[in-house]
Amino acid sequence: MTVEGRQPRPARRTTRNEPAGRPTASRSVAAPTPPPAASAVPPFAPSALTGDQIQASTSTSFGNLFFTAPGATSAGLSTQSSRPVLRGLSDAKVRIQENGIGSVDVSDIAQDHGVPLDPLALQKTEIFRGPGALRFGSQAVGGIVDVTNNRIPIAAPVGGMAAELRSAVTSVDNGWESGLLLDAGAGNAAVHADVYGRGAQDYRIPSYPYLAPPSPAPAFNGRQPNSAMQSAGAAIGGSYLFDGGYAGLSISRFTSDYHVPGIAAAESQQHNDLEQTKIMSKGEYRPDAMAIAAVRYWLGYSDYRHDEINLNQTAFGNFQTIGATFKNRQTEGKVEVESRPVATPLGALTGIVGVQAAYQRLDTIGQAILLPAQTKTAAGYVFEELQHTDTLRTQFAARIESVDVAGTSFEFPSTYLPPPNEPVSSPSRSSFLPTSLSLGVIKDLPSYLQASLTLQRIQRAPRALELFASGPDDSEKTFKIGNSDLTLETANTAEIGLKRILGDVRFDASLYYTRYDKFIFGQSTGNFCGATFATCLAGGTGDYIQVAYSQRDAIFRGGELSWQWDVSPLSGGIFGLEGQFDMVRATFTDGTNVPRIPPMRLGGGVYWRSDAWYARLNLLHAFRQNDFAQFDTPTDGYNLLKLQIEHRQRWKDSPWGAVELATGLTGDNLLNADIRNSVQFHKDEILLPGRTVKLFLNVKYGADAPATTRIGIAREQDTPSIFREARFAPSWDWSGFYVGGNAGYSWGAAKTYAGFIDNASLNPLYGERPSARLDHAGLGVQAGYNWTMGRMVAGIEGDFAYAGQHGQSSTTCPTAACNAALLPLDAPMTAAMAYRLDWMASLRGRVGVAVTPATLAYLTAGVPFGTVTSSGSVSGFTTTGAATTTPFNVDTFRFGWAVGAGLESRLFGNWTGRIEYLHADLGSFRATPNMAGGMATSFDSDAQVRTDTVRVGVNYKFGATIAGD
Repeated sequence: MTVEGRQPRPARRTTRNEPAGRPTASRSVAAPTPPPAASAVPPFAPSALTGDQIQASTSTSFGNLFFTAPGATSAGLSTQSSRPVLRGLSDAKVRIQENGIGSVDVSDIAQDHGVPLDPLALQKTEIFRGPGALRFGSQAVGGIVDVTNNRIPIAAPVGGMAAELRSAVTSVDNGWESGLLLDAGAGNAAVHADVYGRGAQDYRIPSYPYLAPPSPAPAFNGRQPNSAMQSAGAAIGGSYLFDGGYAGLSISRFTSDYHVPGIAAAESQQHNDLEQTKIMSKGEYRPDAMAIAAVRYWLGYSDYRHDEINLNQTAFGNFQTIGATFKNRQTEGKVEVESRPVATPLGALTGIVGVQAAYQRLDTIGQAILLPAQTKTAAGYVFEELQHTDTLRTQFAARIESVDVAGTSFEFPSTYLPPPNEPVSSPSRSSFLPTSLSLGVIKDLPSYLQASLTLQRIQRAPRALELFASGPDDSEKTFKIGNSDLTLETANTAEIGLKRILGDVRFDASLYYTRYDKFIFGQSTGNFCGATFATCLAGGTGDYIQVAYSQRDAIFRGGELSWQWDVSPLSGGIFGLEGQFDMVRATFTDGTNVPRIPPMRLGGGVYWRSDAWYARLNLLHAFRQNDFAQFDTPTDGYNLLKLQIEHRQRWKDSPWGAVELATGLTGDNLLNADIRNSVQFHKDEILLPGRTVKLFLNVKYGADAPATTRIGIAREQDTPSIFREARFAPSWDWSGFYVGGNAGYSWGAAKTYAGFIDNASLNPLYGERPSARLDHAGLGVQAGYNWTMGRMVAGIEGDFAYAGQHGQSSTTCPTAACNAALLPLDAPMTAAMAYRLDWMASLRGRVGVAVTPATLAYLTAGVPFGTVTSSGSVSGFTTTGAATTTPFNVDTFRFGWAVGAGLESRLFGNWTGRIEYLHADLGSFRATPNMAGGMATSFDSDAQVRTDTVRVGVNYKFGATIAGD
């Protein structure tokens, strides 16, 4: 079965010795004649990006990958908080998923919230819609953005091992990026590990960023103020492969600290500190059964958090405090069964039946957009494909959901202006039963053409934000007001498409018309607010744009076209032309405009490709967006010129094994145009990056991933490697299991945002950033497994160590800041903090090279975890002047990311010795003591724990001592 719009899974397996299937982009009547020169670019697929295309992009975040894609763009206030916008739809109307599991974050709540997916760790992205999208969620009208990586392998790499180094530098922001991906396996096991990081300063812009600056106007140094960032992450996963299926598990960690541009955000040096730990599992089994073709499952859990940090300027000094914290704990699971084809009078019928459930607990602290909320979802779905003839098939899908959303609702005046200064709140629970239907007809035509028709009715339940929003977002600088009376949103869509993905002329075109019943949207009200509703004024000058959620009937219509034409062979390669066009017109039924819609765009360019080279020059023109909503502003058009030059060199034999080296240059916005994003809040304050040049280098070692999607053990005789092993036979065999012990010394720090807050106004009064040293000697054990191929060695290792790291710090708030009402009494507040990291374990991947026959130099990366204890006391005074002390003790289990390097050498027999360095980041954790009664001031702390370790160890390897023994 081929699910329209995405890479299909194999549909059947005839015998246990036969590959399970092969993917096909579409059902074609004949194979095309290959071009005279091999293509250095992937097959034509405008809705998809391959790993090579992603790495050549200048995008530093997930959402920006789609900024110029046909029918798509991105929205976000910073380079690290962008999110895909599909056909003018964003946020809850677009689902982002990783390997079939939702990204489980809060990026759909506000434009300053990041998506915890880094391009350095991705292998492919794809946008799909239609009946197949209902298998994953009810956001099918906007589309589903599917992200693929190999964190849960479905096969071992051919040849046993593959590694990839990705690195680049950028000129516009003095940026850098680097990532290492490792895959290894043999027999019934396959493992994956990746580690990555990037950093950048404020990016350069062509002109002054603020269209309506305050007086006096902020100074301009040629850069977008407050746009710097840094991020890092790691993951490790593995699968058990068996004949007919697989089951796998992965753990990943993502961290990012990014600044948010804008006048008010730049003045307060606003930045968001984001971290996510995600655990995922998926599997598939294809039994030898009469009726069942496959059984699949997906399961994911995410622990997400981000702090919104800003600078406070007081008479007692400038200090950073946490204005708001978002914590999202979310679980999602799904099971489906695919049937074997059944003969019917209308053709062969194949079906999928599945159930899906999710639970989200969103907790907020401080000046957050909404109070804590919970969402429970349960759904059932069916997907059926009827193969009428070899060239005609029909797809049908249906989905029914039960959605329960609980939170705190507020009653705001119809004018969204006080009085009352504090709207009445009450606990609220809303239940919904959305049902969705989708029908697709796909017809293969002569000359590699394929036509399609989609008719669908999609219903979506309101999200917690849309129902219960009730306050400011300090980074986005919006004051959002929810509507607890919202009901189901219904989208009725008709779409026609025609595409040709093979041949000298390739194109993909579509036209669509969607009528919304009760379209849910956030509309600027024309009011501006401070941090509380009492400060909201009509046409005021507050820092926060007031946005209220509402429902109205709306109509979206538009189309997309992208094409390529291989014009002629030229100088041993292919010279071609390309182009694209997209537009969406979105209005309410009274003719007024839907807010924040992207402009119409038209572009084209030239390319040349050969076996080793790829060059492309492309100009995209965005027209002026004059169709703006009430209280919004127009957005000027722009010309975006891009250049890409890439060279690839492959060596089948080298001293290090089979290697592919890709080097290239990408130029973006080469005309240095002023570009503002019409779908963005504060677009009048933010310019996108100016002229930039990216230099990138990718090194791939070992065989590529299997050319076909096969379930079960990867057998070398089934799919031969495109490379030959390097001729190298070390006298010591690193392959196999090993166990050992280690001893070392660790040094680290717990850096803390410590703040004192007024209980009445919730305003910060005083803050510092003390640091506690965490130093101690430790002992540990480790165990692992290695694979070898030529000089290269890859493996997976787990370790456990007694750390015993502990340290102390303190901070004092002077009387004049925290207890001014008690003067002349000397009444300071003092917080004493102690931190302990008693133990730490990790699960890591290793990749190395045998520098001598018995000596291994290696890199290692993975996911550490441990329990951090924060304890101490806060001493102060009540409002009557009585001294009081509040103790606190918080134990926090944390995942993190780790990276390191080492040198290991054979000692004698089966014994090896090693020395290793490892850096581990366990993220941050918050401690907010419940203060004693009668105190006017409270205390809040947020500590980030990082540690470095140097250790020596010994290992015993099981198996033969000498290769060939």
